[in-house]
Amino acid sequence: MLPAAAFRLPPRRRGRAVIPLVGVLCAAGVLLGSLLATVPVVAVVAVFASAVIAAVTAARGRVAQLVLILALPMVGIGLSFPWSAVSIGLAASMLAGSAYAWVVSLAWPERDEPPPAAAPVPRGRAMLVYGILLGAAAAIAAAIGFLLGLEHVGWATAAVLLVMRPVRGQLIARSIGRAASVLVGAFAAAAFAVVRPDDLMIGIAAGVVVGALCASQESRWYVAPGFTTFIALTLILVTSSAPPAERFLERALETLLGVGLALVFGAAVPSLLSFVARRHGVRSV
Repeated sequence: MLPAAAFRLPPRRRGRAVIPLVGVLCAAGVLLGSLLATVPVVAVVAVFASAVIAAVTAARGRVAQLVLILALPMVGIGLSFPWSAVSIGLAASMLAGSAYAWVVSLAWPERDEPPPAAAPVPRGRAMLVYGILLGAAAAIAAAIGFLLGLEHVGWATAAVLLVMRPVRGQLIARSIGRAASVLVGAFAAAAFAVVRPDDLMIGIAAGVVVGALCASQESRWYVAPGFTTFIALTLILVTSSAPPAERFLERALETLLGVGLALVFGAAVPSLLSFVARRHGVRSV
């Protein structure tokens, strides 16, 4: 349900057919990442190559943009679930959840407002450079996760892919928003776990949080990670023997790792390249 809940509700019912497409892209991304996770070396290379390809083709239409901003991060998340019945079940749940969300959306009245303008996407060489930097940051995050034997390799990798954007202003805003909201969501999940909730309490909390996520779709702040973190960490904590504080630190530190790599490769490296280009009289990207 989470990908659909985080997706802005189109004003027209006809346009809401994109909601099942969101589920298909998310499920496909998770399955691909899950398959790649069985061979870490291949996974690292594939993450880099996928980022470059997705960035270069992003200007070809709305679906191509969804692949870059949605399916690709799901590939990163899939790295946390090496191929098994669990990953297949997760993908199937995403398909079922998005189909259900689409049916529910049809009950909502249409609105007389134009669809939101698509975010500007640079073209040509700029997107190639962005893709290379995005792929490098995500591949490094994945490599660190595999080398350190992290339980959730996908957390840092997905953070890179969800935060890093070709426009610097978006990158900075999303970096701050993701870091802050993940910390809040992780703290809330850890505090919730301390009271040892039963199944009914967990179900009620999940419903409230998913509803709040839907209500925040039009927020100008990037707050969705707080809600998704609460759900994911709550479900992990009720099936794990690890103390809530340990899971909180794990989620927070791995998210900060991904955000840090996104800032380095999305802001610091381009600034350095532009500086070097100016010093040598070369036209910058």
